[in-house]
Amino acid sequence: MNTTTADARSATATDQPEDRRLRRSGDEKMLAGVAGGIARYLDVDVTLVRVIIAVLALFTGFGVPAYLAAWLLIPADGEDQSVAEAWIAGRRDRSR
Repeated sequence: MNTTTADARSATATDQPEDRRLRRSGDEKMLAGVAGGIARYLDVDVTLVRVIIAVLALFTGFGVPAYLAAWLLIPADGEDQSVAEAWIAGRRDRSR
């Protein structure tokens, strides 16, 4: 690798936010913070995400299971594990 390639990689790495991981929001929270976390990740208004989830729930029925799956699989702000990961880890500890 030459220095030009290394400089280009470091420049693109510093242009992006340090911690751009999908997390459930603790600030923009109505139920579980899923819409707030998705809105922050996509850099859109949280109201738009909530409307999309509501429309999916009302017209297709997909919104509710998708929201529940996101609540189980996306970790909350400041946590390392999602609800599902914590539950599985707890089950593993009990079986030992």
